Amino acid sequence: MKISDFIGEATEYDKKEKLEERRPKSWLKSVSAFANGAGGLLIFGVNDKGELLGLEDSKNVSEKISEIIKTKMDPIPQVIMEINKEEGKEFLILRVPSGIETPYYYIGDGNRTAYIRVGNQSIPAGNIDLKQLVLRGSDKTYDSLTSQFKYKDFAFTKLRSVYKKRAGKDLEESDFLSFGLTDAYGMLSNAGALLADDSPIRHSRLFCTRWHGLDKASGVLEAIDDKEFSGSLVTLLQSGEEFVKNNSKKRWKKTANGRLEMPEYPERAVLECIVNALIHRDYLDMGSEVHIDMYDDRLEIYSPGGMYDGSIVQNLDTDRVPSRRRNPIIADIFNRINYMERRGSGFKKIKSDYRKEVNYKENLEPKFYSDSTSFWVTLFNLNYDVPIDNDKEVAIDSKKVAIDDGKVAIDSKKVAIDEIYTKCTNAGLSNIMIDRITAFYEFVGDDLIFGRKDIAEYFKFSYSNAGKVIVSMKKAHIISTVVGKGKGKYRFNM
Repeated sequence: MKISDFIGEATEYDKKEKLEERRPKSWLKSVSAFANGAGGLLIFGVNDKGELLGLEDSKNVSEKISEIIKTKMDPIPQVIMEINKEEGKEFLILRVPSGIETPYYYIGDGNRTAYIRVGNQSIPAGNIDLKQLVLRGSDKTYDSLTSQFKYKDFAFTKLRSVYKKRAGKDLEESDFLSFGLTDAYGMLSNAGALLADDSPIRHSRLFCTRWHGLDKASGVLEAIDDKEFSGSLVTLLQSGEEFVKNNSKKRWKKTANGRLEMPEYPERAVLECIVNALIHRDYLDMGSEVHIDMYDDRLEIYSPGGMYDGSIVQNLDTDRVPSRRRNPIIADIFNRINYMERRGSGFKKIKSDYRKEVNYKENLEPKFYSDSTSFWVTLFNLNYDVPIDNDKEVAIDSKKVAIDDGKVAIDSKKVAIDEIYTKCTNAGLSNIMIDRITAFYEFVGDDLIFGRKDIAEYFKFSYSNAGKVIVSMKKAHIISTVVGKGKGKYRFNM
């Protein structure tokens, strides 16, 4: 393979002309950042311009790298080294998969420093970043932690009402414990506190503004409507939906069978975006809130916290982004009340809702952007600068039929994912492990045969960590051994 091939397949990478033994921090900070994030590559023997300089003794360099990592990193991350040759010159690829024992520290100069990736730089992790890394490394999430608030001191009228209406049954007292909203001693988890009618987590708020024009211009004086909401996450969701509806207009045109409605923003896409913003936000960031900003031509939703796995969404194929939940208990509750699905289909669903609309064009495709601390989604106004033509008839029946045909397959897969979730939960698996298993099922389905290597490649895991996933699948009784395809081959038995 050529150097360009390696660079092309990596989301994050750094280039080094040579191994700097006396300045290990110059490259170990990248190792730390990659292991603490979504993984990445270090290429030794290449300058910043991408020109191949080569290494004199690649084998010796690889041995020194291994030794330095063992003495200067804690814990020691999983790394893979490959020696390659191009144009008669050797270069070394150091692969650093995303780690599971975060945070990974560089030890030097009398300090322990964990690094994260911001853009193409590796920088020291801040307090919030460290807290997230510690939670991830301990297989815990913010919403699962026990709060200082007692269940008996709070009401859950909104949650109970919506649960009854959308799930079709009462939310029992025992459900609060089994769903992870309380502990055995009657204390609320952070998830429970966020879902209480009068949520005591004050930084869980929603700011909504309808601006006049295409930008914020002169500030709040240019705002047509401006509201702040607090309380249960269910209240925030419903309030955000209502704000968008109240500040949007709906057109219609005649068709052969009646009339066709043409919303500025597809309602389901708006719902999905607000749900994602509330569920996946970083609640450790107490200095920021979820924002909905509406302009004449677009709607922008901001949420504190980047992608949970450290990846950059604009660098990904959003049709194939696996589920990575920062707050799995909250996500589970919203799934139970049918506001979201457990599988990672949100991005694809939002784009699909847009493509069904009459005024959709490729330049109006929803946009997603993230960095290490923030996430934005932009929904474009489908009716902006579109002339009104009520006499034009539009044929949409065939499109509706195609949509309905695909619904059966979607529903059957959702049933299988729900069954996997139930079996994994009953087997006592952690929320993070359950999310990994459901994401992998979403990727391979019922028919494909897989082994430890396939899991390792999908998650960028070591073989040993991939083996732990298989052990968990066996424990939950959701896979069967496939005979005749080699040793260690399996298939989901859903």
